[in-house]
Order: sequence, then structure tokens, then C-alpha cells
Amino acid sequence: MIPRRLAVAAGVVAAGAVALTVAVWPDGGDGGGQSTPPPSDGKSAVSQTLTPSPTKSYPLSKAPAVIPAVREHTAARGPGWRPAAGGRVVVADDDLADEGKLLAGELKLAYAGDDEPRKGDVELVIDEDADGGDESYTLSVKGQRVKISAPAEAGVFYGTRTLKQEVKGERTAPEGVVRDRPAKPQRGFMIDIARKHFSAEWIEDRVRELGDLKYNQLGLHFSDDQAFRIESDSHPEIVSPEHLTKAQVRRILKLAAARHITVVPEIDSPGHLGAVIKAHPSLQLVDTRGVAARGAVDISKPQAAEIVDELLEEFADLFPGRYWHLGADEYRALMVDNPEASYPQLAAAARERYGQGARVQDLTTGWLNDRADTMRPYERRLRAWNDGFFRGGVEEAADDLDVAYWTGKEIGAREPVEYLKAGRKVVNYNDEYLYYVLGQPNAFVYPTGQRIYEQWTPLVIRGTRPVSAEYDDQILGGTFAVWCDLAGSQTPEQVAAGIRMPLRATVQKLWDPRKPTLPWGDFVKLAGEVS
Repeated sequence: MIPRRLAVAAGVVAAGAVALTVAVWPDGGDGGGQSTPPPSDGKSAVSQTLTPSPTKSYPLSKAPAVIPAVREHTAARGPGWRPAAGGRVVVADDDLADEGKLLAGELKLAYAGDDEPRKGDVELVIDEDADGGDESYTLSVKGQRVKISAPAEAGVFYGTRTLKQEVKGERTAPEGVVRDRPAKPQRGFMIDIARKHFSAEWIEDRVRELGDLKYNQLGLHFSDDQAFRIESDSHPEIVSPEHLTKAQVRRILKLAAARHITVVPEIDSPGHLGAVIKAHPSLQLVDTRGVAARGAVDISKPQAAEIVDELLEEFADLFPGRYWHLGADEYRALMVDNPEASYPQLAAAARERYGQGARVQDLTTGWLNDRADTMRPYERRLRAWNDGFFRGGVEEAADDLDVAYWTGKEIGAREPVEYLKAGRKVVNYNDEYLYYVLGQPNAFVYPTGQRIYEQWTPLVIRGTRPVSAEYDDQILGGTFAVWCDLAGSQTPEQVAAGIRMPLRATVQKLWDPRKPTLPWGDFVKLAGEVS
């Protein structure tokens, strides 16, 4: 090592020659010990032999390699941190006990509660004055200690996820400070458990995976034409033989809450209600020729609304999360050339309720607004599929409904910008990139993580073209969705393997707005190392 400071205690004193002594003070940098200072008592350095105090020199640290990538890292010099025998997790607030115990178990450290932190420890702290929002966090590695602080528990949890990845496989958390936050507040994964039964254990495994990747929503589409998959007390007659019990759902919800994931339920209506119709055939929508509209209830019949509202109210009590999906897509009455001619009973009901100029689309919009009104006492933020919103009607969808935009293939398809110009908030479910449809029907292909990673951003809502960046704040986030149209095409294990890299690519683009720096091959390699 080349010394920056050279202290020369020189002298040849008459008669009693004194040996020349040269002392070197090493540059400890940010990671080494302090150098020994020269004498400060005014005496000559002659005849003083100074003992060098060598310390190890460390290169400047590099940003941690994790998924999703951290937004900011301030480099420093030092040994970094690895979990070791005697290391502990301590918390400055009892509210962080769950996060602390989880991390301690994962890293094989002791959990020491609110004890004073010491060398080798990880300290978790709530800092309500910190900037950046509840999901932001700061992770500091210094002096062979780690400190994770955030304005709220969610941010602390995300900091622990970063640390867990940093040290996986005997890697070392780099010295320095990470300051991190998500680009989008909603980062979701949705699974269609209606068309295909997935065990509670399989769903719980996905919750753990999502938590480690900093997703914060799990969508459960549990009612469709094929099945109704959660135990019901109000309408047990509609529940399929293979289903989740409410006890199993509560267990999933508890695990999700511990990972700061909100479960977003969906009871789709007035289409996709085949499981309800099977038990209540009188509710089936039928056209003038006597042909039944698959999965569609006759919304001119009050009993259809009564049953759906009873289900909404029952499951609102089961699912306590902030968000709710009302569905509203692919209502068969509006997928024909002339709805009024094909379904005169709906046309008559529309005119009776909304006036002579009203059409079937107005009655359908009224159905959506009525279901929203049913949910309003539960203080949920509500969303509906984009093909459940219509232009030019007498009745308009409520202003506070968010648009779950998935397709531009429906009759009268509207570009995403039309919703954005109207001031609506949008959640991106773009079926071009974010739809994993079992069996690949209707020209769907299994999405590759590489295509998402290299081409998609939250601004790409429909097809492959982005909307203007001026609407970025109205795009709340995105959701990667698994649909089980041809349920037998893959086993649950194959689904988990197939969505592994697409999930990682999607959250990378939802968390970090910058163009990824790693080539796709390196990103795949990193995923194998850290998650």
C-alpha cells in the first residue's frame, strides 16, 4: 500500500547518533481504523520510535444486487455485514416484533426485542419523520451493524427483504446506505382460483414469494362460470366441491398481512356468474330466440341483484383489505350487434329506470353502480374491468371507480387515454404482457419475463404503445394475472414455475422506473442467486 502520509523522525544528533525512525500512518478510509497522530506536545520527534497501526483497506462498496433493484445507494468503505453467530435482531418499537422475528428466523439470528444494538446486530426502527412514504426505507451498513429505518412497518419490512437477498448464499451486505422506495403504489399478482382449484398451501407459497419481491397485492378471482371456490354461509348451494374453507382463507389473509400484502377479492358480475346460475337457473339471461347467454344473469330480475349483494356483503366481512374488484367485464348482452333487439326485457327495464333514451348499456352501468353502492359502507377502493365502462350513455359509471385495464379487443373499445383524460385512475393489467392464460386460447401466449423486462412499463397499458408520461401519476400500478381458461393445461407446480421470471420482471418495472441496467441473462442469473 502506498502511504499518503509519511512521518519522518529524523536526526543525527552530535556524538550520540540516534537511529532514523520512519513511521507510516495508513489511510484507514471509511472502513479502517483511525491513523495515529503525530506528537502534539511540541517536542521533537527525535528519539521517539512510533509504532505503525496497519488496518485493512476496503474498496468503495457497490450497490446491492437484489430484485427489484434498489433506487439509491451511497457507497462506503468497509467490510459490510453478514449474519454470524451471536448476531441478533433488535427492534426500537414493539410494533416491529413480527418483522424482527421473521428476519431473525430467516437469517438464523437471535431475536432480542428492544435491547440495545451492538456489533453484529440488525436494528429495525420506525422513523415517522422520514421522507418518502410508508413503503420507503433506509438501510445502513456501518461498523458491522445494520440499521433499517422507515416511516412505517411496511417500509421496514421491505428493508428486511433487501437485506435477506443481500446475504443469501453467504453473500455480504455491502457497506453504505440504501435509500429505496417504489415507483408505483400498487404492485399486484392475481390468480384465477375459480376455473382451477389451487390449494391453500400453494397460495401461501405465492404469498411468501410475493412478499420477498415487494409485491403488495394478491388478487383472488374466486367466482366464475366454472365454479365458486370459497365457502359461503349465505349461499352454500353455489359453492363447488373443491373450494377453500373460510378458515383457510383467514390463514392466507393472516400470512398476507404479515407480508404487508392486501388480498383483493373479485366477485365478477353481471357476467361470469355461471356457478350462481347453475344453482339458480331462473336467473339466466335468455334472448328472444330462447338462447341462454353463458354466465350472464338477467339484470332486469331483482333476485339477481339480491343474491350478488348478499355475497358481496358476506365476503366483505371475510376480506378486510382496502381494495375490492367488482368485475363487470364481458356481459354477454352487450356482446351482440343489437342488445335492445336481442334482449327486449333489458331494454324495457333500462327505459323504465333511466328514461326513454336509455339503452341496455345504461342498465348495465346502473348494475355496476348499484354494486359499488353495496360496497361503499365497507370503505373499499373499488375497481372494475375497462370493458365494464361505456361511453355516450344516459347513466355513467361512478367517478370513484378505478379502471382495471386489460384489453382493447371489446366492442367499442376505448383507448386508455380516454379514461385518463376523464381523470380516472388506472391499474395496468395489459393482456399483451401481463396475462398468463392456461392453454393459450384465443391467441394468448405465455408471457416471457424477458419481454416484460425489456419492453413493458406501467405506461404501456394497451398493446405495445405507451401513453404519455403526463398520465404517470394516474397509473396506480400493475397486476400480473394468471387465468385458468383451460384449467388442465398445467399443474399448479407448472404454473408456479412458469410465472417465476415474469413475476420478477414485472415487479422490477413497478418498483424502479429506470431502464434496467442488467442484461436479461444477468437478471435471470441474479434471480437464481437471491430469490
